[in-house]
Amino acid sequence: MSSMRFGNHAGSAAITAALAIAAALIAWAQVTPALQSAPANGYDVARMVLFYATLPRMATALLAGAALALSGALFQQVLRNPLASPTTLGISAGANLALAIATLFFPALLGIGRDLVALTGSAVAAGLVFAIGARRGFSPFSLVLSGLVVGLWCGAFSAVLLLLNERYLVSLFIWGAGSLSQQSWDIPLSLLPKLCVIALLSAFLMRPLALLDLGEGGASALGVSVSQLRFIAVAAAVALAAFVTSAVGVIGFIGLVAPTLARLAGANRPRELLLWSSLIGAALLWLADGAVQYFAGSLSDFLPTGAVTAIFGSPLLLLLLPRLKIRHRGVEAPRQRAKRRGLDRKLALPVLLGLILALTIGLLLGRGLDAAWAWLDPLSSGDILSLRMPKVFAAFASGAALAVAGTILQRLTGNEMASPEVLGISAGATFGVVIAVFVVASPGLSAQLGFAALGSLAVLAIIFLMGLRSGLAPERVLLAGIALSAMVDAVVGILSATGDPRAIFLMRWMSGSTYNVDAATAGAVAIVAAILIVVAVSSRRWLDILPLGASAASALGLPLTFARLMLFGLAGLLSAAATLSVGPLSFIGLMAPHLAREAGFFRARPQMIVAAAFGGGLMVLADWAGRTIAYPYQIPAGLVSALIGAPFLMLMLRRKA
Repeated sequence: MSSMRFGNHAGSAAITAALAIAAALIAWAQVTPALQSAPANGYDVARMVLFYATLPRMATALLAGAALALSGALFQQVLRNPLASPTTLGISAGANLALAIATLFFPALLGIGRDLVALTGSAVAAGLVFAIGARRGFSPFSLVLSGLVVGLWCGAFSAVLLLLNERYLVSLFIWGAGSLSQQSWDIPLSLLPKLCVIALLSAFLMRPLALLDLGEGGASALGVSVSQLRFIAVAAAVALAAFVTSAVGVIGFIGLVAPTLARLAGANRPRELLLWSSLIGAALLWLADGAVQYFAGSLSDFLPTGAVTAIFGSPLLLLLLPRLKIRHRGVEAPRQRAKRRGLDRKLALPVLLGLILALTIGLLLGRGLDAAWAWLDPLSSGDILSLRMPKVFAAFASGAALAVAGTILQRLTGNEMASPEVLGISAGATFGVVIAVFVVASPGLSAQLGFAALGSLAVLAIIFLMGLRSGLAPERVLLAGIALSAMVDAVVGILSATGDPRAIFLMRWMSGSTYNVDAATAGAVAIVAAILIVVAVSSRRWLDILPLGASAASALGLPLTFARLMLFGLAGLLSAAATLSVGPLSFIGLMAPHLAREAGFFRARPQMIVAAAFGGGLMVLADWAGRTIAYPYQIPAGLVSALIGAPFLMLMLRRKA
C-alpha cells in the first residue's frame, strides 16, 4: 500500500515539477534582463515593470490557477462527476454576465464590490445547473448538458449586450476572455486571503468527501449529512470560481484539465486529488501565461490568457479523454411511440399552419419610420420585400438545415442532446471561415462554403474517431465537442484582441447575422440545404435502424461504418451551409428534433420533415424578432434563437426527468 501511495504521489509530483520547471525557465528569461539592466538617470524603468507588473502577474497566475483547479476538484469529487468544472458547469459564464449587466445598468454595485456581483452571477448559474441535474440524479450527462446550456445562454446574453453597447463593453470583452495583466499588487493581495479561507474550509471537508466513495447510503450510515456536505463543497467551489472571474475574467479548462491530470497520475483519494490538482493548476496557468508573455512580446498585454489557455488545454483534454474513466449512464428510452396510425397526419396540419404564420410575420410585419408596428404597405411592397425576402428565406433554409443535422446526429449517436452546436460542428465551420477570411483576400460565397464544410468535416472526423473507442458514449462526445468549441472561440478571441478589422467581422458573423444576405446568397443556401435535406430523407432506413444498436444494425445488413461516415459527413455539410447564414450560436439543431418528437413524430422521415419545419419557422421568427424588437438596432438571429432556446431546453430537461 505504501509503495502504491508513493507511486501516486510520484506521478503527480512529476507532472507538477515538469510544468513548474518549464514555467520557471520562462520566468527566469523574463526576469534576468530587468535585474541586469542599469538605471538611467537614477530611474530604473525595467525594475519598476518587473516589481509592479511582471511579478504581480506571476503571483496572480499561481493563485488563479490553484483556485480554479481546486474548484474543479471539489466539483468532481462531491458530484462524482469527472467532467464537472467551473467552465463546463457554466459558473464562470454566469459571473461574467453578472459583471457585464452591473457595468451597464447598475454601476453602483461595482463600487460596493465586484466579488459580490460575480458571486451572485455564479450562484444563480450554479442554482440553474443543479436544479436541472437534481431531477436526473446528478448524472455526468445531465450536469454537463445543463452547464453547457446555461453557459451558452449566458454567453449569448453577454454577446447581445456587447453588440448593443460596444463602446462600453469592448474592454470587458477582452478582459472577460481572461486577462492576467497587472499594474500593481492589489489583485494578488486581495485574492490571497479569500482563497486561503476557502482552502482551509476545503481541508476540513477532506474526510467527509472521502466517505462519499462508499456511496450516499454508506456515508449517511457513518454520520455524514450528504446534502449538507454537497451544499458546502459546491458553495466553496462556486466562490473560488467567482473570485477568480471577478479578478481576472474567465479562464477556462484549468478547472477541468488539472484534476484530470492529477487523477491520471494516480491521485485518487480526495486529499491527494485536492492537493495535487491545486499545485498542477497553479503550475499550468503559470506556464501558459509565461509562454504568452515570452513569445508574444509587446503584444502579450492584448492577448487574453484565458483564450490562450483554452487553445493549449483543448488538445490536451482531447488527448486525455480516451484514458478518462466515465461511468456511463444510458440514454433514456423514448416514451411510448405513436398511439394510433393517424397521429402524424393530424398533427402535420398545425405544423404547416404554424410555418405559414411564421413566414407571413417575417415578411409582412415590421416597424415603420416612426417605429410603430405596421403591416407591409402594398405601395412599397416591392422595395421592402426585395430586402426582407432574402433574409427570411436564408433564415428558413438555415434553420431547416440545422434541424435535420440535429436529427441525424441524435439518431446516429443515440444521444438525445446531440446537435451541431453542442458537438462543435458549427464551431468547425466557423474555424473554416476564419481560415478563409485570413488566407483568401476576399473569399466569395463558394469559398466560404467550402472552407466551412472542410472545418465541419474535420471536427466530425475527430469526434467520430474518438467516439469509436468508447462506443460513441454521450459524455465523451459532449466533452470533445465542448473542447473543440472552446478552442475555436479562443482563436477568435485572440484575433479580436489584436484589433484586426477582420476579427470584428468574424465576431459579428459568429453571432448569427443575416445583415449581409442578398438574393444570390439566400438562393445558394436554400438550394444547398434543399438538396442535402432530400439526401438526408432518402437515408431514412439507416436512421431508423441505427438507434437499435450496432449488433442489430449489422444483423439487418446495414453497412455500419460506411453508413456512419456518410451520415456524419451529411450532418457536417448541413451545418456548414447553415452556419454561413445564421452563425454557429443557435439552439435550433437541438430544439427542433425534440419538438418534432414531442409532437409525436418518431420515425426518421417524418421527424426530419417536421423538425425542418419547426427549425425553419423558429429561425424566421428569431430573425424577425432580432430586426424589430430593439428597433432601430438589430440583434443577430443566432443570438435571439439562443436566448429563446436555452430557457426552453431548461424547462424541457426539468419536465423530462
